Amino acid sequence: MASAARADLAAYAGDVSPIDAWSALGSNSATQLVDVRTQAEWAFAGIPSLDSVGKTVKTISWKFYPNFDVNPRFVEQLEAAVPDKTAPLYFLCKTGGRSTDAAIAATAAGYCNCYNIEGGFEGDINTNHQRGQVNGWKATRLPWH
Repeated sequence: MASAARADLAAYAGDVSPIDAWSALGSNSATQLVDVRTQAEWAFAGIPSLDSVGKTVKTISWKFYPNFDVNPRFVEQLEAAVPDKTAPLYFLCKTGGRSTDAAIAATAAGYCNCYNIEGGFEGDINTNHQRGQVNGWKATRLPWH
């Protein structure tokens, strides 16, 4: 995934680790976390908690379950949630693919600082076919509920 994202590096600001995203969220009041997973994923896998940094996660699906059709109103919904196009935006999905696409789309829509969070929320599967233990937000032990 990371090598594919690097090919699109000019199309968005780049990939960052979950720890670097967390640090940015805590150090800059304008920085926002945009979770682009589906409603089902938020309900069943959990959602990052930004309570300790005094923020809320912007939840805007990039694709819709079950067909995974791209959300035609994604940019419109992003603009409503984060009108400041200079605000640093950190995009998160399950493993990093959809969030890369969302970062590219947001950059094309005029947002200046769009980042993909490597490994996403759940990350890659381990040898037991479980997520949340190899990489990503959960494996890094960042807050979620």
